[in-house]
Amino acid sequence: MLFNKKMTVIGALALLVLAGIAAASPPKGIYKNLKVLPKNISAEDLDKVMDSWKASLGVRCSFCHAPSKTEARKMDYASDEKPEKDIARKMYLMTGKINKKYFDYNAKDTAVKAPVTCMTCHHGKEHPESTLPAKK
Repeated sequence: MLFNKKMTVIGALALLVLAGIAAASPPKGIYKNLKVLPKNISAEDLDKVMDSWKASLGVRCSFCHAPSKTEARKMDYASDEKPEKDIARKMYLMTGKINKKYFDYNAKDTAVKAPVTCMTCHHGKEHPESTLPAKK
């Protein structure tokens, strides 16, 4: 009888430990179709990037992300259906190249802010204003 109680307690403790480990481990492959952002980006860092892009362009998630075809009022974040998503990727790579080439910016140094960001040209608008002279 005492043996059964000990085994029950040990089994319950083992289940709690395993549940704790599973809860603490980040989910594998949670983000699909990341092409320019790091595959192992944390949820917090991804939210920061997306929030900065939204603020820089004055838009909502639906500007780049397509709606889900199966769930109402949800986004299909992995979909490449909207061309704006690919444009955002190209702009992200472009600003990275500018910062590295002209400002010797190291993206891994999170203490230093990037000199050129989306806000540099967009100023909170979907499409940046052209500074080029009008064609005649």
